[in-house]
Amino acid sequence: MNAKRDNGRRKDDELAERLLDFSVRIIQLVEAFPKTTTGKHAGNQLLRSGTAPGANYEEARGAESQADFVHKLSIVLKELKESRYWLKVTHRVPLVKPQRLGTLLDECEELIAIIGKSIFTVRRRKP
Repeated sequence: MNAKRDNGRRKDDELAERLLDFSVRIIQLVEAFPKTTTGKHAGNQLLRSGTAPGANYEEARGAESQADFVHKLSIVLKELKESRYWLKVTHRVPLVKPQRLGTLLDECEELIAIIGKSIFTVRRRKP
């Protein structure tokens, strides 16, 4: 809720930017999926879950209470975990060449860790 500054930039601004970049990369990846039944299904699922974290994080930044903040961050975490699942499906099928995935799965894992730690930290604070 009250983010510290790091190199003149708020950490929540940096995280918001990473989540925006993640959404853009997800959109670009899904555009490369084959137009098959499987490609369309996995693409729709990944498109929904992969673009939701950034939007939900923006809602969390405007939370009305600590409980509201944690709730909204929990939704971000849930969507990131679903995105991780669909990225793994995309890799295993494969729906695109492995190099198209690049570091997207790694970024998803990092974002999951950051959001998970944020939830833990906020819950540990006294209201």
